Amino acid sequence: MTTHQGDTKALRRRQTLAAAMLAWVMVAAPAPALAADAVPATPASALVSASAASLVAPPVLAASPSLGAASAIKAPEVALDNPYGLAALWRQGDPVARSTLVLLLLMSLASWYVLVRRLIEQARMGRQARAAHDNFWRADTVRQGADALQADSVFRYIAESALEALRKREGLIGQVDLDTWCAQSIERAVASVHSRSQEGLALLATVGSTAPFVGLFGTVWGIYNALVKIGASGQASIDRVAGPVGEALIMTAIGLVVAVPAVMGYNWLVRRNKLAMDEVRAFGSDLHTVLLAGGGKAQA
Repeated sequence: MTTHQGDTKALRRRQTLAAAMLAWVMVAAPAPALAADAVPATPASALVSASAASLVAPPVLAASPSLGAASAIKAPEVALDNPYGLAALWRQGDPVARSTLVLLLLMSLASWYVLVRRLIEQARMGRQARAAHDNFWRADTVRQGADALQADSVFRYIAESALEALRKREGLIGQVDLDTWCAQSIERAVASVHSRSQEGLALLATVGSTAPFVGLFGTVWGIYNALVKIGASGQASIDRVAGPVGEALIMTAIGLVVAVPAVMGYNWLVRRNKLAMDEVRAFGSDLHTVLLAGGGKAQA
């Protein structure tokens, strides 16, 4: 009886232990499974957030410092208008400033026109002087020598004037001796040629002397307007002052650009005119001597 009770108690203890172990397994086993399932699980809201983040990611990456060089290369270049310079001066200028610019432009064009035209005329006079030296003095008479020259030659004009003076010695003019009357006629013709050779030089002198002051007037007017605008805005920073004042100073530079070529061209043309007129006066003096010495043969 005692042995049977002992076996019964041992069996109960084994059953109790087995039940406890089974309960522990049942309780402990789902925990790892739930933990493993929680790792890959992704809620729907997280997917939406990830999609939105993927859409926003490219601009963020392009602006990141790590991609600075790549983003600088791929970034589109935007052409900005230059807020300074002649174009800005014209756009921002008032009627007075624009009129000053137009006046300086017209003065420059006029001075260059006169300079080029005078150079062409002086070159032509040089060719006429060589033709007179080669053809006129080899003729038998003054008439033949004049006909050998071009119709627009200044040397032919002087010869024709002398011949005309010799033919019209009538009335009161007939009382003047041939030497004086012939000399006066040639001198008048030479003076006429000299006057034509001086055409346009007065314009060059005027432009050369007044263009700097016109540019200075534009500068003063531009600085005045710039200071008025700065005072009205109440901001005197360097970017507000540098632009308008710098644009106003351009006027002085333009005035000098117009004046310097005019002054240099004037001095150059005066020097060349002097050399050309020396040839004309020498021709007139020789013609006067030939007319007096040759008499009727020289005139025929």
